[in-house]
Amino acid sequence: MLLKNIKMASFCGKRIILSQNSFLKIPRRNGYLILVPEIGEDLPGKYPLLKEDKSPEFTNITIEKCVAVIGRQSLEFEETVKTLGKQIENVNNISPENLFKNVLSPIEEIDTSLNITWGIAKTLYLGNQSLMPTQYYISISERAKRASAFKYINIPIYQACKNVLNNNESELNVEQKRILARYILEGRLNGLELSKKKNEQFVALKIWLSEKIKKYSQKVQMAINNLTFTIRDPNIVRDFPEELLKSMAVNPTQFLAGPWIVILTPDILEPFMEHCHDRALRWRVWDANVTKASLLHDRSVQTSTTLEEIRQKRNQEAHLLGYKSFSDLSMETKMAGSIQNIHYVLNNLLATARPAQEHEIKELQAFANEKGLDGPLQHWDIAYWGRKQLHSVYMYKEEDLNNYFPLPKVLCGLFELIETLFDVKIIESKKLDLWHKDVRFFDVFDLKHSSTDPVGSFYLDPYARGDEKVRVSQNAGYTVEVQNRSKICGIKPLVALIFNFAPPMGEKPSLLSFKDLQTLFRQFGHALHHILTKVEYTHIAGLSFVEWDAQFISDYLLENWLYEPSFVQRISCHQVTEELLPLNIIEKVRDSKTHLSGYNLCKELYLSEFDLELYSGKEFWNSIMNRLWKKYFVLPPYKKDSHICSFDAIFSGQWAAAYYSHVWSKMIAADLYSAFQDVSYENKESLKELGGRYRESFLSVGGTYSARENFRKFSGRDPSPKALLKNLRLDTKCNMSEITNDMIQGNLK
Repeated sequence: MLLKNIKMASFCGKRIILSQNSFLKIPRRNGYLILVPEIGEDLPGKYPLLKEDKSPEFTNITIEKCVAVIGRQSLEFEETVKTLGKQIENVNNISPENLFKNVLSPIEEIDTSLNITWGIAKTLYLGNQSLMPTQYYISISERAKRASAFKYINIPIYQACKNVLNNNESELNVEQKRILARYILEGRLNGLELSKKKNEQFVALKIWLSEKIKKYSQKVQMAINNLTFTIRDPNIVRDFPEELLKSMAVNPTQFLAGPWIVILTPDILEPFMEHCHDRALRWRVWDANVTKASLLHDRSVQTSTTLEEIRQKRNQEAHLLGYKSFSDLSMETKMAGSIQNIHYVLNNLLATARPAQEHEIKELQAFANEKGLDGPLQHWDIAYWGRKQLHSVYMYKEEDLNNYFPLPKVLCGLFELIETLFDVKIIESKKLDLWHKDVRFFDVFDLKHSSTDPVGSFYLDPYARGDEKVRVSQNAGYTVEVQNRSKICGIKPLVALIFNFAPPMGEKPSLLSFKDLQTLFRQFGHALHHILTKVEYTHIAGLSFVEWDAQFISDYLLENWLYEPSFVQRISCHQVTEELLPLNIIEKVRDSKTHLSGYNLCKELYLSEFDLELYSGKEFWNSIMNRLWKKYFVLPPYKKDSHICSFDAIFSGQWAAAYYSHVWSKMIAADLYSAFQDVSYENKESLKELGGRYRESFLSVGGTYSARENFRKFSGRDPSPKALLKNLRLDTKCNMSEITNDMIQGNLK
């Protein structure tokens, strides 16, 4: 599994795999938590929620059983780790064979059992809220996190791993060395090298931080809940898509009648800002969003002081561990390796993206003024006029695409692509034990090894089901690791892919929007990293121990195929006429990818650098914001803007000093994909060769090697930001901006 934030019991411990492009926020539907009992009912076997074939028994799972099992397994795990540690406490010359056979393998066995239960609970939480309500899942998750991190804070086990790894005479394979390296890194970042006094300070800081982060999260949620807007005039929502109206309507069955409620969550806020023609209302909503939890609101929801305390304490933790700052500490678990490397990439991207943004804003300003906007563009105008410009200038309307992408056709093309690239076969299998009748089950076979014994499997739960599924963003999609590969336990990879696509209507299949396609391809890319791993040890299999900023490389790599005309036609079929999507429309789709790409990339770069600077020094957050804003944006700052106060991803979320990770993964993916662009989709042999190389370089090896080594193995060099700039056509826009500026300067002379 992924590395964990320092605010948890372990800095690099078990992270929940709930992958999506917008980070998951667990909604608090009730003001209380259900406490998990420390001792659960006596359920038989190592894997109490699995059948004999080690597959989840969803039909017989109850909330009570999940809660009881996780409580019992957590206690057993912690006691096992304590016992194993005591057994080797005074053994100075433990052999590698003894360490793995009698210590690390038993830990992997019981850890695997615990994490399967946790994975099942996560799947139910996202897939069927009636079986796993939010308050129960939060309790289960917190208990599992604490237990799973326990293996990394045992001093005898930590010392044994150090002794074996540092012994030059030890005969270890690459995977074993990597596992020991992980235990050592985890232990060191948990303070196991500190003196007794400093360790006490370290533990006290972690406890303090945990409470402060919880307080921050509660304040932000209260601020969001306090700021809602009611629309009663149907004229205001006349341009809103049906799906948005249903989400906003007080009574979804009467979504055309109203009233409609605007709340400050991404699934409502983002499409609202794109479709609301009432500029005054857009401003009110935008103003509320960028000032929520700030000093402009009630004291009970203000977070400015709280976030400053959080960053201060995180830097104190880093200092105790011997790092200059929390950002420097964070680099231990990142592909980038250093803050200097990140700044180098960010500045290289900005050098092209900023001029491109200037060109985009000038064009958008001219368009908006021509269409009736009075005066200069403001921040709350960008999304609305950007959508209008996309429709009018680029002649692109996403609704024109919706009839062309029936889910069965898309899945057929996606599976064909995956099978071609990675030499596998995806076969649907009948399963009776599912959490809903919509769920399907698939096995994945490695054609080089066996056509009867799958290397891994996945559930596919595609359709929205109202409040039964969690949905926290406009394009929600999740990859949940139910089981990671473990040779010791005889467990194969199993993941659940959960989406919120429109369900079929009678004879009419589920039709996907282009945003749905992006979500689908990203999540399948993520899942492949789990399913196609060949690593034998679960703690470095799949995405376990893969650097944070390399976690989403496969997501974005697979998404890039959606802009290849020959492939897009293969997954398209008009539901009525059965025609393929015309090439001229596909070209418009490619244009839409690059529309306002300079502005959007600058926004991500700005937040990335802000995050790193916040956790690198002592400058007040507002001063950092004002200084960086001028560097990254064309439009001047809004004087009341306090968006950092609710930037929960880097305070109560997992992305402190790591927010840049998505940009980094996009950059790596674009560079890798450039090799595929040189090959025609019809050239199956060349595609298979490249796909095989990617599989062996990235997917198969999990966290055995660093992502930088994997990239070099595939490309023979270090990554470059140039491919991303070309991918977004920012190089072209930058040149156009320079030409325009030269012309202006020439006229002035």
